[in-house]
Amino acid sequence: MTEQDTDRRLAAAVRAGDAEAVRTLLEAGADPGRAELLCAAVDAFAYEVAEALVAGGADPDRELPDGTTPLLRAVEGGSPATVRALRGEVARLSGAQRERLLAAARHWYGAGAEEELRRRTGATGPAQWSSAEDEWCDVGQVSLGGVTVRAGHGAVLTELEWAFRILTPVEELVARAVRHPDVCHVDWSASSMVLAQRRSTQTWSAVAALRHHPSPDHRRFVVNCLSTRDWFASLSSDSSQREGAGLFRAWALEETDGGVLAAVLDAVSDDGYDEPLGLRHAGHPDPRVRREVPYLFAAPLTPEATAALFALARDPDPEVRAAAGGRLGRERDAGPEVRALVLGLVRDPDPGVRATAAAVLAAGDDRTPEAAEALVALLAEEDQELRLEGAYGLALRDDPRTREAYERVGPLGPQHEHDHRRSGRWRNL
Repeated sequence: MTEQDTDRRLAAAVRAGDAEAVRTLLEAGADPGRAELLCAAVDAFAYEVAEALVAGGADPDRELPDGTTPLLRAVEGGSPATVRALRGEVARLSGAQRERLLAAARHWYGAGAEEELRRRTGATGPAQWSSAEDEWCDVGQVSLGGVTVRAGHGAVLTELEWAFRILTPVEELVARAVRHPDVCHVDWSASSMVLAQRRSTQTWSAVAALRHHPSPDHRRFVVNCLSTRDWFASLSSDSSQREGAGLFRAWALEETDGGVLAAVLDAVSDDGYDEPLGLRHAGHPDPRVRREVPYLFAAPLTPEATAALFALARDPDPEVRAAAGGRLGRERDAGPEVRALVLGLVRDPDPGVRATAAAVLAAGDDRTPEAAEALVALLAEEDQELRLEGAYGLALRDDPRTREAYERVGPLGPQHEHDHRRSGRWRNL
């Protein structure tokens, strides 16, 4: 393959967004230095392609004919993932370069993506909004006047400030997060991740104090931020930094908003069990709270916890029933009442409840004939996942009907390539 062919194929791979092909061609000697390649990846928000090009030698700080740089274009484009792909080690950037990037992010965030596009393009028609996935988060994407940007400038600004060692006030970072009160939104995620990495007592105190904020969105953000902070602390050897657990337990006794309380209980269960809290909230009027209760009960279940789970397994909310049934089904050496309840949930009218009950039944230790027949009955389900649970459960029990069961499951697609339940097919051969 000639050098010209390699470069032509690289350009095609960039346009196609094929990061693996880009890496392969760069290793084969393709030239990443043409500015239009990196700009094409930036314009398409192809952050993995952009990352590969930069790793291969493309210059994100190269001045373009219009006076911008690929990195500046990425900042204006509003995709945090794309900016991260081009940002690299920030020590190379001068003070003037940093301020230019920050000013662009601040301007776009303050003006709003759609409004700034209108100013730049002069377009007067309706903007086309859609939702896009930006690496592991969500962000709005807007097209107007033939130009498309993502509305993640709040996250871009937050991450640039952190990279440049600017300690943005806690209140400002929280305000950016709750502007889009969705834990999956890029602005929320960026603020949470940055605050969780700031270890000072002042930051911790300022964040924790917001648990009394009148806005539920602010309080929910605090739960997420403190949980993330404790997760970072768990990765280190200093467990004394995990200060959220005690706060969450006290908070759960006073929180009045159901959505926030559910998040608090979820944070408590991430750290361990708390049966008194579970029993306290088992009859809460908000189903979101009741859904978290089963995860607060440790094994072996006490009679009080078992009674609470039995009631929750008959809850009108299907997600509550699924959570309760899942917890009961994981109990080892359970009595006949528990086994009968799980078998009943396998026949629940809600598919989500059936799926959860089928999974715990298949992997559980119930070896009664009734359990085996319930697994066989799953093979008649229209949902392949339920049929697979039935076949896997029979395999774990060395049931002679296993081979036929897997035949009734049917061909498994790529999504099951690493599924442990596939192995049951060969247990009895």
